[in-house]
Amino acid sequence: MPVSATMVGALLGLGTQMYSNALRKLPYMRHPWEHVLGMGLGVIFANQMVKWDVKAQEDLDKLLLKANQANERRYFDDDED
Repeated sequence: MPVSATMVGALLGLGTQMYSNALRKLPYMRHPWEHVLGMGLGVIFANQMVKWDVKAQEDLDKLLLKANQANERRYFDDDED
């Protein structure tokens, strides 16, 4: 998974920089260091998105477990009545 996120991020950064140059009608590979910088930022962005997705899934699982336990206490633990 990290390799695919890294590749997607690199391609996203490269594509963004090339698209920016194309919109301004400049040569695609003008200032190659900007492409490297864009690829680096894309890699960071994609990897952070993967980490955020994992964290969000864990938080959702915890909330669903708490809600399920609360519902069971509410509806099934009425033995005292």
